[in-house]
Amino acid sequence: MIQSFRSVASAILLLAAVSSARADSVLVLVRHGEKVDESSDAQLSDVGRSRARALAALLKDAGIEAVYSTDYARTRDTARPTAESLSKAVEIYDGDGLEAFAESLRAKGDRALVVGHSNTTPELVKLLGGDPGAPVADDEYDRIYVLMLSADGRVSTLVLRFPEGVEK
Repeated sequence: MIQSFRSVASAILLLAAVSSARADSVLVLVRHGEKVDESSDAQLSDVGRSRARALAALLKDAGIEAVYSTDYARTRDTARPTAESLSKAVEIYDGDGLEAFAESLRAKGDRALVVGHSNTTPELVKLLGGDPGAPVADDEYDRIYVLMLSADGRVSTLVLRFPEGVEK
Protein backbone atom coordinates (compact mmCIF):
# COMPACT_ATOMS: atom_id res chain seq x y z
CA MET A 1 0.00 0.00 0.00
CA ILE A 2 2.79 2.46 0.91
CA GLN A 3 4.72 1.60 -2.25
CA SER A 4 1.59 2.10 -4.36
CA PHE A 5 1.03 5.48 -2.72
CA ARG A 6 4.64 6.47 -3.43
CA SER A 7 4.25 5.49 -7.08
CA VAL A 8 1.12 7.57 -7.48
CA ALA A 9 2.61 10.49 -5.54
CA SER A 10 5.78 10.44 -7.66
CA ALA A 11 3.77 10.40 -10.88
CA ILE A 12 1.61 13.28 -9.68
CA LEU A 13 4.65 15.36 -8.70
CA LEU A 14 6.36 14.76 -12.04
CA LEU A 15 3.28 15.51 -14.10
CA ALA A 16 2.46 18.60 -12.06
CA ALA A 17 6.00 19.90 -12.47
CA VAL A 18 6.14 19.27 -16.20
CA SER A 19 2.54 20.01 -17.17
CA SER A 20 1.90 23.20 -15.23
CA ALA A 21 5.35 24.70 -14.94
CA ARG A 22 5.45 28.39 -15.75
CA ALA A 23 8.62 28.19 -17.74
CA ASP A 24 9.66 28.84 -21.29
CA SER A 25 11.24 25.42 -21.49
CA VAL A 26 10.77 22.26 -19.46
CA LEU A 27 13.35 19.52 -19.82
CA VAL A 28 13.19 16.04 -18.33
CA LEU A 29 16.64 14.47 -18.22
CA VAL A 30 17.31 10.84 -17.31
CA ARG A 31 20.07 8.30 -17.51
CA HIS A 32 19.38 5.27 -19.71
CA GLY A 33 17.80 2.22 -18.13
CA GLU A 34 19.70 -0.76 -16.76
CA LYS A 35 21.89 -2.56 -19.30
CA VAL A 36 22.71 -6.22 -19.84
CA ASP A 37 26.50 -5.86 -19.60
CA GLU A 38 29.42 -3.44 -19.66
CA SER A 39 30.06 -3.58 -23.42
CA SER A 40 30.42 -0.26 -25.25
CA ASP A 41 26.98 -0.43 -26.86
CA ALA A 42 25.09 -2.62 -24.40
CA GLN A 43 21.40 -3.34 -24.85
CA LEU A 44 18.85 -2.67 -22.13
CA SER A 45 18.12 -5.50 -19.74
CA ASP A 46 14.54 -6.58 -19.00
CA VAL A 47 14.61 -4.22 -16.01
CA GLY A 48 15.88 -1.38 -18.22
CA ARG A 49 13.09 -1.97 -20.76
CA SER A 50 10.54 -1.92 -17.94
CA ARG A 51 11.98 1.37 -16.69
CA ALA A 52 11.76 2.82 -20.21
CA ARG A 53 8.07 1.84 -20.42
CA ALA A 54 7.45 3.37 -16.98
CA LEU A 55 9.07 6.61 -18.15
CA ALA A 56 6.77 6.70 -21.18
CA ALA A 57 3.75 6.20 -18.91
CA LEU A 58 4.90 9.00 -16.59
CA LEU A 59 5.38 11.43 -19.48
CA LYS A 60 2.41 10.55 -21.69
CA ASP A 61 0.38 13.62 -20.64
CA ALA A 62 3.30 15.97 -19.95
CA GLY A 63 3.22 17.82 -23.26
CA ILE A 64 6.61 16.53 -24.38
CA GLU A 65 7.41 18.01 -27.81
CA ALA A 66 10.78 16.40 -28.51
CA VAL A 67 12.73 13.31 -27.45
CA TYR A 68 16.55 13.29 -27.56
CA SER A 69 19.06 10.49 -27.06
CA THR A 70 22.73 9.83 -27.56
CA ASP A 71 23.46 7.31 -30.31
CA TYR A 72 23.77 4.17 -28.18
CA ALA A 73 21.36 1.25 -28.09
CA ARG A 74 20.67 1.67 -24.36
CA THR A 75 19.81 5.37 -24.63
CA ARG A 76 17.79 5.05 -27.85
CA ASP A 77 15.86 2.13 -26.34
CA THR A 78 15.16 4.11 -23.16
CA ALA A 79 13.83 7.03 -25.23
CA ARG A 80 11.89 4.96 -27.78
CA PRO A 81 8.75 4.07 -25.74
CA THR A 82 8.16 7.74 -24.90
CA ALA A 83 8.77 8.84 -28.48
CA GLU A 84 6.49 6.13 -29.87
CA SER A 85 3.70 6.92 -27.41
CA LEU A 86 3.83 10.55 -28.58
CA SER A 87 4.31 9.77 -32.29
CA LYS A 88 7.71 11.50 -32.23
CA ALA A 89 11.08 10.50 -33.62
CA VAL A 90 14.04 10.04 -31.30
CA GLU A 91 16.47 12.80 -32.21
CA ILE A 92 20.15 11.95 -31.74
CA TYR A 93 22.52 14.36 -29.99
CA ASP A 94 26.28 14.19 -29.57
CA GLY A 95 27.29 13.41 -25.98
CA ASP A 96 30.70 14.92 -26.75
CA GLY A 97 29.11 18.23 -27.78
CA LEU A 98 27.08 19.02 -24.66
CA GLU A 99 27.75 22.77 -24.65
CA ALA A 100 26.32 23.17 -28.16
CA PHE A 101 23.43 20.85 -27.34
CA ALA A 102 22.61 22.86 -24.19
CA GLU A 103 22.52 26.06 -26.24
CA SER A 104 20.28 24.36 -28.80
CA LEU A 105 17.87 23.20 -26.09
CA ARG A 106 17.73 26.71 -24.62
CA ALA A 107 17.07 28.26 -28.03
CA LYS A 108 14.28 25.82 -28.94
CA GLY A 109 12.35 26.26 -25.72
CA ASP A 110 10.69 22.84 -26.02
CA ARG A 111 9.24 20.53 -23.45
CA ALA A 112 11.62 17.67 -24.05
CA LEU A 113 12.91 14.36 -22.77
CA VAL A 114 16.70 13.98 -22.91
CA VAL A 115 18.21 10.54 -22.33
CA GLY A 116 21.92 10.32 -21.59
CA HIS A 117 24.46 8.62 -19.37
CA SER A 118 25.69 8.76 -15.77
CA ASN A 119 28.33 11.31 -16.74
CA THR A 120 26.60 13.31 -19.50
CA THR A 121 23.21 13.81 -17.86
CA PRO A 122 24.44 15.65 -14.73
CA GLU A 123 26.90 17.62 -16.89
CA LEU A 124 24.09 18.71 -19.19
CA VAL A 125 21.99 19.71 -16.17
CA LYS A 126 24.90 21.87 -15.00
CA LEU A 127 25.44 23.42 -18.46
CA LEU A 128 21.75 24.33 -18.57
CA GLY A 129 22.11 26.13 -15.24
CA GLY A 130 20.51 23.45 -13.09
CA ASP A 131 21.75 21.73 -9.96
CA PRO A 132 22.95 18.19 -10.76
CA GLY A 133 23.35 17.22 -7.10
CA ALA A 134 25.63 14.34 -6.14
CA PRO A 135 27.39 12.35 -8.87
CA VAL A 136 25.32 9.56 -10.40
CA ALA A 137 26.54 6.18 -9.13
CA ASP A 138 27.30 3.38 -11.59
CA ASP A 139 24.31 1.41 -10.32
CA GLU A 140 21.90 4.37 -10.15
CA TYR A 141 19.17 4.44 -12.80
CA ASP A 142 16.23 6.04 -11.00
CA ARG A 143 17.10 9.75 -10.96
CA ILE A 144 14.81 12.06 -12.95
CA TYR A 145 15.80 15.70 -13.40
CA VAL A 146 13.10 18.21 -14.30
CA LEU A 147 14.56 21.57 -15.34
CA MET A 148 12.33 24.59 -15.79
CA LEU A 149 14.09 27.32 -17.77
CA SER A 150 12.73 30.86 -17.94
CA ALA A 151 13.49 33.41 -20.65
CA ASP A 152 15.08 35.66 -18.01
CA GLY A 153 17.73 32.99 -17.34
CA ARG A 154 16.29 31.52 -14.17
CA VAL A 155 16.48 27.74 -13.87
CA SER A 156 14.64 25.60 -11.35
CA THR A 157 15.73 22.03 -10.74
CA LEU A 158 13.47 19.32 -9.43
CA VAL A 159 15.03 15.92 -8.78
CA LEU A 160 12.69 12.97 -8.55
CA ARG A 161 13.15 9.21 -8.38
CA PHE A 162 11.38 6.41 -10.15
CA PRO A 163 9.29 4.68 -7.50
CA GLU A 164 10.66 1.48 -6.01
CA GLY A 165 9.48 -1.55 -7.93
CA VAL A 166 9.07 0.32 -11.23
CA GLU A 167 11.28 -2.29 -12.86
CA LYS A 168 8.76 -5.07 -12.23
